[in-house]
Amino acid sequence: MWSRATRPRICFGASVGGMRRKYEYRRTLPQYQKDGRALFITFGTWRRWELPEVARDLALEAFVHAHGRKYNLHAAVVMLITCIWCALRWRTTTDPFSIPEIMQAIKSESAHRINKALGRGGRVWQDESFDHVLRNDESLNQKIAYVLENPVRAGLVGNALEYGWFWHQPDGSRETA
Repeated sequence: MWSRATRPRICFGASVGGMRRKYEYRRTLPQYQKDGRALFITFGTWRRWELPEVARDLALEAFVHAHGRKYNLHAAVVMLITCIWCALRWRTTTDPFSIPEIMQAIKSESAHRINKALGRGGRVWQDESFDHVLRNDESLNQKIAYVLENPVRAGLVGNALEYGWFWHQPDGSRETA
């Protein structure tokens, strides 16, 4: 078994806007990035910490805050422990943000805000996230439906619209006033 300090780094290449980029990972879950393809991403809380309501509010705000700047968000749900389930897509094929950069920004922003609001310190999120490149728009629509039904399947509400910690924009575009 490798210790964290001695675990070999694994490099994966990804093409972003025609440029080949390499990312180093100390862990075992690589992130594959395909231009213009939607992703399904999920991650959980550190040591299965149950998020209080204010923390769920702040986590959802962090996801929506980057919508239209770093990615187009189609749907997101913040649960109690398996926290974020989302479907998102890069805005263009020339976006400079990789999956690890997006996830680090969201986790960092939300963790700082959550810890400050709760008067605590320490980790909020697991290091890893799970992502899956979706094949087509039909698959995207199925994942959006899956994401939005998570609170119902978990028995938290009878109807997805009753759940307070979800965000959904069918076309993934940014609303303008």
